[in-house]
Amino acid sequence: MTSATFRGSCLCGSVQYEISGEPAKFYHCHCQRCRKATGTGHASNLIVKPGTLKWIKGEELIKSYKVPEAKRFTNCFCSNCGGRVARYSKEIDMFVIPAGSLDSEPPIRPQARIFWGSRADWSCSAGELPTYSEYPT
Repeated sequence: MTSATFRGSCLCGSVQYEISGEPAKFYHCHCQRCRKATGTGHASNLIVKPGTLKWIKGEELIKSYKVPEAKRFTNCFCSNCGGRVARYSKEIDMFVIPAGSLDSEPPIRPQARIFWGSRADWSCSAGELPTYSEYPT
């Protein structure tokens, strides 16, 4: 893969970030928490290594909500508009980037649908992507 630079922001543009380098993964997650956090059938997230994400502006506006009983789930958002933004996950030592917050096309396409067993019956079909009941091995 070639190195890429792409940007993202919240809904109002007060929080902006830039990613330099290739994402490690790109998944559609169908777990109940992702569905509730996005209000949709799944969350589309890129996973990037620390050191590849740089905050351009508004980092101080980021608020977060950690689901108390969740091992890995935290929702980070702009305190002005509520738009979801990148979050650091110390459990996997990676940044999780909501693909919908991107302002430009990412250098990779979705690789899999995860937590497929938790999928809402009304949600989209798998299409050609592989499905996993939890995380891929």
